[in-house]
Amino acid sequence: MKPTHKILLVDDETGILDTLRILLTGEGYEVATATGGEEACRLLSEAPPDLVLTDIRMPGKTGIDVLRCARAADEALPVVLMTAQASLQTAVRAVNEGAYYYLQKPFSNDEVLAICKRAVEARVLTNENHELKREIKRRDQRSSREPVGRSSSFRRVVELARTVAPTESTVLISGESGTGKEVMARFLHELSERGDRDFFSINCGALPETLLESELFGHVEGSFTGAVKDKDGLLVAAGGGTLFLDEIGETSPATQVKLLRAIQEREVIPVGATRPVSIDVRILAATNRDLEEEVRRGSFRSDLFYRLNVFQIEMPPLRDRKTDIPLLIDHFLRRLGVHGESHPLEVHEDALQVLIEYAWPGNVRELENALERAAIVSLDSSIAVEDLPARIREAPTPRIVCDAAPANPPMEVVERAYIQWVLNAEGGNKTRAADVLGIDPSTLYRKINRYGLAVGAGAGEGKTDG
Repeated sequence: MKPTHKILLVDDETGILDTLRILLTGEGYEVATATGGEEACRLLSEAPPDLVLTDIRMPGKTGIDVLRCARAADEALPVVLMTAQASLQTAVRAVNEGAYYYLQKPFSNDEVLAICKRAVEARVLTNENHELKREIKRRDQRSSREPVGRSSSFRRVVELARTVAPTESTVLISGESGTGKEVMARFLHELSERGDRDFFSINCGALPETLLESELFGHVEGSFTGAVKDKDGLLVAAGGGTLFLDEIGETSPATQVKLLRAIQEREVIPVGATRPVSIDVRILAATNRDLEEEVRRGSFRSDLFYRLNVFQIEMPPLRDRKTDIPLLIDHFLRRLGVHGESHPLEVHEDALQVLIEYAWPGNVRELENALERAAIVSLDSSIAVEDLPARIREAPTPRIVCDAAPANPPMEVVERAYIQWVLNAEGGNKTRAADVLGIDPSTLYRKINRYGLAVGAGAGEGKTDG
């Protein structure tokens, strides 16, 4: 079925209005009429049509005034001006004001229908172009904000995000501080159906309980000292959009109860109010705590945990995605824009090695801060080891083999050391090393890349002993 296009007819002569209304209605248009410019401008402010046909000479507001009202309501709205007293001056003025066409009375039915058809088609085409441009802009924004990383562990996380983003499911993002949980939350929002609406974020651990309650649920005037007027909480203000609750594990039991009700009932009761307010918001939450352990301890409500944990995304720490460090460095230096987007700072090879070997307890956030400091103190267009913070450049480099092994080393450290030892023993021959380790060569290649292991120079991958 073809969509119905709406036309607004404006003329102080009711006979012409009736004639045109019957003609256009018979062609399938939805027709509204106005007998003067004042009425037409009111209708335009309420709901702009797809086309306006207006007489020029009318008492009060003229057709030119209607044209201006139409342009104010929607710049792309086509307006056809009609007149029985045509003049070159009037026609030029109409075109300069943005009229789509200038129609001289008397006119034939075929002429009116042809002009209306062209004007409506132009309107549809303009709308489609605008929507296409908006969609391209949304896609560009989404792609430009995609979390940075190509390591296999990180790409798995991004693919999980792409899977759950278009749904309305609540997502719990877990991970150490600084791993990019809010970046992931924004990415989820932008890929969702709510991506063109507002994204609100609040750190639940940064506010005292009473203030957090007011920020989340709102309050009414006089509900507490300082409440001088009604205020919508973020759960209401984010209507149609997304609310990101960072550090959800820091909330008090009382706040947890209210959050649970908001998620279950899709409504909130502002502080001091007696009536609930409906909400339409998608909830994303994040924590650096082990919420399951907090539930076992009784410090976090199990029912709220299960409501939040519909879908979980765990952000890997930077030490588990070392191959992403060069990408992140390039990304942050370009964003800093110290020497311009096309010519960002570069990092010396020895400084890059220090950055890769560092343990990064503060994760991606610590890396970004370290690069910002280095960019400030750097004396030229490149970052050297001496430009890095002391804690990074002076951090001990982990040794593959040492006299006294650390107490209870992680399995990853043991595996890395053993693979390196076997590679050294086999002179860098990966095929023989894979055979000794009892793993497939492709698996060995992945582990070499993951751990950044050194392979003996000149060692052939397919050589055999002898």
